[in-house]
Amino acid sequence: MKSPDVSTVFVVDDDADVRASIQGLLKSVGLRSQCFGTTQEFLRNKRPDEPGCLVLDVRLPGVNGLDFQHELADAGVRIPIVFITAHGDIPMTVRAMKSGAVEFLTKPFRDQDLLDAIHQALDRDRVARQRQAELAELRERYESLTAHEREVMGLVVSGMLNKQIASDLGTSEITVKIHRGHVMRKMHAESLAELVRMAGRLQLPSDNKT
Repeated sequence: MKSPDVSTVFVVDDDADVRASIQGLLKSVGLRSQCFGTTQEFLRNKRPDEPGCLVLDVRLPGVNGLDFQHELADAGVRIPIVFITAHGDIPMTVRAMKSGAVEFLTKPFRDQDLLDAIHQALDRDRVARQRQAELAELRERYESLTAHEREVMGLVVSGMLNKQIASDLGTSEITVKIHRGHVMRKMHAESLAELVRMAGRLQLPSDNKT
């Protein structure tokens, strides 16, 4: 199994000296990196399924870094971005940060500022990946429910009592209790409040009957 600490910093800058300098800095603190001269090279690279971040120059041949940020978002590529530029201004910074950038550094920047931003970006990606994994596991649990159990779960999280659910579904209260017990066990829910939170994370409608 992979170590949870394994991560990669991707650097996209058309200046070879800048790429070499950043790669040397990252290596000196034990961070693995891959460098590219263009956004096209970065896209052609198959990225490992592990935490990572992107150190991205704003001015690049072809598409600029800010436009590339939007292209990645539109394509569903969620990778934290640290922008670097020799030609930054306030509108550019605001645009980048509003679109989710972790940091916007103007060259020349201090090595420690870049490292701090990169660590923050990697931490953000680790948290996002953990949440995605937990949500995927939650979806698997929900998929294991039968149609009747999902129906009961939807009514339970809407706040209905067992006898109300039984009346609504035209069944007995004992049958509802059995289905409810199965739901709690399969969803690994210790309480009704926890089951409601799970339904919220799954974005189930409170009156779900499917």
